[in-house]
Amino acid sequence: MENKIIHTAITKTGKTVSFRYPTIDDAEILMNYINKISAEKSFILLQGEQQSLEEETKWLKDKLEKIDKNKCVYFLGFIDNNLVATAEITLGSFVKKHIGSFGICVAKKYRGEGIGKILMDSVIKESIKNIKDLKIIELEVFANNPIAQELYKKMGFIEFGRMPEGIKHKDNFIDAILMYKKVK
Repeated sequence: MENKIIHTAITKTGKTVSFRYPTIDDAEILMNYINKISAEKSFILLQGEQQSLEEETKWLKDKLEKIDKNKCVYFLGFIDNNLVATAEITLGSFVKKHIGSFGICVAKKYRGEGIGKILMDSVIKESIKNIKDLKIIELEVFANNPIAQELYKKMGFIEFGRMPEGIKHKDNFIDAILMYKKVK
């Protein structure tokens, strides 16, 4: 897969952000990025755990296979050649092969610049175009992350459930909020 830019936009602070699909050569960049975000204990599944290059390469190979089969859209966002954001929609399987799971992560230094909204919009549009079976997008958001919840609502997502104490974040159990959006 090429290193081709899919979308470029300007952030609220006037920075140019470019989005592209990953290649296998991005494994180390992705490992460094996710390990930094994990160490922050931000609003992602990893809460301090560190990935090895071997683990990240294996994960990336799996992701690239799904992209090649049109079962996933995964974008990397760069500002000045620095990875600042990632987002994906990955299609489920079997009875859930019409549902895509959404995930997004923006580096701490770049939050609040509108990158999340731009990236989310780009990934959704690309997914609708490329993932033929996609009918619904679902996501899970930490109950103690009101900024993300508001973004998702503005993007048309609707809460459909809540798992009490479904997430352990910074040694506290908080609710996992489940949201969805129909796309076709």
